[in-house]
Amino acid sequence: MSLFLLGINHQTAPVALREKVAFAPEALASALASLQALREVSEVVLLSTCNRTEVYAQSNGSDSELIDWLVAHPGDPGNGAPGPELRAYLYRHRDGDAVRHLFRVASGLDSMVLGEPQILGQVKQAWAAAHDAGALGGTLDRLFQQAFATAKHARTDTRIGMHPVSVASTAVHLAQRNFARLDESTVLLIGAGETIELAARHVAEARVKRLLVANRTLAHAQDIASRHGGFALPLDEIDRHLSEADVVFSATASRTPILRRPQVEHALQARRHRPMLLLDLAVPRDIDSDVGELRDVFLYTVDDLEHVIEDNRRSRREAAQQAEAIIDLHASRFLEQWQASGRQQTLLQLRAHGETARDETLAKVQRQLAAGLPAEQALELLAHTLTNRLLHAPTVALRDAALHGDVDLARAAEKLFPALAQGAESADPTPITDSSNPQSPHA
Repeated sequence: MSLFLLGINHQTAPVALREKVAFAPEALASALASLQALREVSEVVLLSTCNRTEVYAQSNGSDSELIDWLVAHPGDPGNGAPGPELRAYLYRHRDGDAVRHLFRVASGLDSMVLGEPQILGQVKQAWAAAHDAGALGGTLDRLFQQAFATAKHARTDTRIGMHPVSVASTAVHLAQRNFARLDESTVLLIGAGETIELAARHVAEARVKRLLVANRTLAHAQDIASRHGGFALPLDEIDRHLSEADVVFSATASRTPILRRPQVEHALQARRHRPMLLLDLAVPRDIDSDVGELRDVFLYTVDDLEHVIEDNRRSRREAAQQAEAIIDLHASRFLEQWQASGRQQTLLQLRAHGETARDETLAKVQRQLAAGLPAEQALELLAHTLTNRLLHAPTVALRDAALHGDVDLARAAEKLFPALAQGAESADPTPITDSSNPQSPHA
């Protein structure tokens, strides 16, 4: 049994491909059920965020069927499957490398914004979804619990968690630095999730002149607007107010675009072509890509924020190195426990095999006794049959090892059965035979 991880993220694949394998929360249950139906998969977790989609699985086979599944299953059927091109963008890890990758992800070391705190909550949500879907077993459950503990340790004992940043805060910083003073601007927020909540907090701290919040569920928009001094709008009224916005942040869970080119063109006309800054923080994207072709529009996606975020990476690299050391320690401990658990399972299986042989042999002899076999012969039959059943497989394996010069197996057998080493010193060099010879009178 092996641990496998395969996925794509902001470092390996463009947003146009990532959005094809971005699974909405309501689609996770059916996706997990489909993954569990794979022949070799026993446990699975599906992590899907705006910057990554990753499959963690315990499997008896290779990761090929997991790759085939991801290639053929779109996050949203309306977007179509990613197709074979996805293979070129996938990263693949196994066992220890998979463990370490998850710990880095949960700690924010693999994020676009180094050390950002949102990812830990998203990892916990993926674990909870797998738990609710019955897709977790002992191995992945322990792995993710250890990932949560590792992330907490890394953020507590290093400066990686100091002055936490996010994609939302980076986007607000970009708007302030490159476009307009927020205290002189009207900002429109579209959505009501965590990213928009963070954006609302940051623009409010920047003393935005006017804040509008639009969402499909008006009550959610009102909740954010009331806490940050803004005005709430139902999403179907966005066209009436789009022209008022100098800066737009959009981050919804919509599977289709919220803003299309004709809407923005109309807003520009009403604004007499005063420039607009549009920041699309969603995957799949909320704003049609051809909107960026319009004059007087500056459109940024999450991928465009990569350049801004590089400054953040440089300032946090020392803390990241300290966090990496913590991750290595936790990963080593988990792997030791996991491997020990595997060895314990082998011992349990060996004992179960012996007990099954004992019970079946005893039942056979009891039937012979009931049929009139003398007790002395029954005892001899019991001893002979049980010896054959227990020693047949190791005898055959040792004989093949001797024929092929495999001295390691012979030495291992001597460690398991010290009497073999003692007997070898005095015994004549006779050929190894199979004690399960069917010619035996009691076989």
